[in-house]
Amino acid sequence: MEKQTARPAEAAPHNLILEARSRLTVTGVRRVVRCDPDSAVIETSDCVLNLSGAQLSVTSLDLERGEAKLSGRIDALEYTEARTPGGLLRRLIR
Repeated sequence: MEKQTARPAEAAPHNLILEARSRLTVTGVRRVVRCDPDSAVIETSDCVLNLSGAQLSVTSLDLERGEAKLSGRIDALEYTEARTPGGLLRRLIR
């Protein structure tokens, strides 16, 4: 008898739609880490998305669908790797 292993749940695809630098739709969202008028940090299925701008606000958030909508002036988008859970020591041992 073969042993079956459970497949990990497939991550939602991550996409960005930026309209006129004032409306942003992000898919593949796991959570909004923080959002203030000058910056936002969003954890996606692939990585972490860092936004900077002015008058930023989350206008819609649906974590079941993995979608966030933001408005305000968007000056920069930057991706960083997702952090490894477990603290500094676990990251150093990797």
